[in-house]
Amino acid sequence: MINPFIYFWIFLKGSLFSSGGLSNLPSVHSDLLHAHWAKETQIGQSVAIGQISPGPNGLWVISIGYLTYGFLGAFLALLAITIPPLLILLVSATYSRIEHQRWVPAFMRGITLAVAGIQITASWSVMKSSGTDWKTWAIAVAAIGLILTKKIPILLIVALAGIVGFLIYH
Repeated sequence: MINPFIYFWIFLKGSLFSSGGLSNLPSVHSDLLHAHWAKETQIGQSVAIGQISPGPNGLWVISIGYLTYGFLGAFLALLAITIPPLLILLVSATYSRIEHQRWVPAFMRGITLAVAGIQITASWSVMKSSGTDWKTWAIAVAAIGLILTKKIPILLIVALAGIVGFLIYH
């Protein structure tokens, strides 16, 4: 049975300690799986929905909220990811006073690198649990290559990967 307070806290914690987009994925992923409130396939589906949906990438949490706990889960996830941006408004008032300090750019660069590492870890975890073989790795490498060109929209890359996956595994 899902405890709505803990469920809300999982999404709030993930959003508070992330930098937007999919950076809350490792935390939410780990916590939901540990509590047995989500399956790996549901998380993969919600990330895919978030990637092809218009708007911010972070909206994937609304999908996982809905897939795991219905409309209440979607609402709690939405509420949880809305609170941190409101806190940012408070922080931004203070940031203008410290932004010219020498340590601030270095601190922000460290956070950026940590978030990149977290993204790679989460991607690895999802890939590993989805029953990967050489074909899966080929699709992933091709998608990464297309992303690095910065000439093809992400939505098109996701659609192409889905079509190729369907053709190969169907």
